[in-house]
Amino acid sequence: MADNSIRLINVTKKFGKSVAVDHLNLEIPANSFISLLGPSGCGKTTTLRMIAGLETPTEGEIWIGDKLVFSAKQSIDVPPNNRGIGFLFQNYALWPHMTVYKNIAFGLENMKWKKADIDKKVKELCGLLQLSAYLDRYPSELSGGQQQRVAIARTLATNPQILLMDEPLSNLDAKLRLEMRTELKRLHGTTNATFVYVTHDQMEAMALSTNVCLMNMAVKQQYAPPLKLYAEPVNMFVADFVGNPSMNFLPFDLQEQTISKDDIHLSVKSVHGEKLKKKSGKVIFGVRPENVKVSADGEIPAKVISSFPYGMETTLVIRCMGCDMRTVVFGSVDYQPGEDIRIGLCHEKACLFDEETQELLAVVETEVC
Repeated sequence: MADNSIRLINVTKKFGKSVAVDHLNLEIPANSFISLLGPSGCGKTTTLRMIAGLETPTEGEIWIGDKLVFSAKQSIDVPPNNRGIGFLFQNYALWPHMTVYKNIAFGLENMKWKKADIDKKVKELCGLLQLSAYLDRYPSELSGGQQQRVAIARTLATNPQILLMDEPLSNLDAKLRLEMRTELKRLHGTTNATFVYVTHDQMEAMALSTNVCLMNMAVKQQYAPPLKLYAEPVNMFVADFVGNPSMNFLPFDLQEQTISKDDIHLSVKSVHGEKLKKKSGKVIFGVRPENVKVSADGEIPAKVISSFPYGMETTLVIRCMGCDMRTVVFGSVDYQPGEDIRIGLCHEKACLFDEETQELLAVVETEVC
């Protein structure tokens, strides 16, 4: 099988004076599932369109396997239809006057496949995507999830080595989105394609991807497996964007191996054993809500501001050390606003950021001292 890895080397896209993507370097391994994640306007869809050949970079190179498909310096720009790429759009783009069968078969007919081969391929895909009962229906007779599965089947019909998806689930309701995430993950396991997926939904990116490229303001912030992105964010933007509820940030003063705020003093030690990148000064202590433990024997006093019980867990907004924080309490439990509680901070995997640069100083273990 052909190499379906993707490499972007120093890729930049400008629209006039506006920079949509700024010197992006990205290695996408063959057969991986990569998500381009970030807020609106960060450059993720532009990146996807440049890989597809639908948008021309201002500078840089794009490689698909060992084939150079774009080079600004060498004036190479391979057209989209010669890149071996399938593109799945947000709005499905199905032909309304064609049946499910005809929609899926359309690309194969244009490629002059034999009728028997087309029939075999369409039925194989419909079996895979649970569409066999709908072959004679028109798009208007299908639910949103069924239409999306037809769009996926049509895209997969031509055996693309790379499948690019631009927020394909954003038009679906929450239950259907969940079902389609399962479908996409299963499809990735049964095809030998490389999936590149654009989303602004960090939960979706975390659940689906082998690696996530988080972008902001046209710049790559971090490219890593989802759990590394969650546990070891390189800066406060990444820490805040990934995770729901998001990370708590508390200003502290650092002196050697101790951070202090009011009457609270915590010893900090890097979990990886290296020295902190800073010996003293203003720092931001970042701790995930699930690592803020409500406990009768907790060392730190706090007060409940709001309580949001969800059955399996309850999210609390609390006032602690002069800051509002969020904590997750597991189990069916509720708290009253104004209630006094005590908390402890999980001793492992908190983050210490430089207050000025907002860059990660270290992932740390903590202990009240």
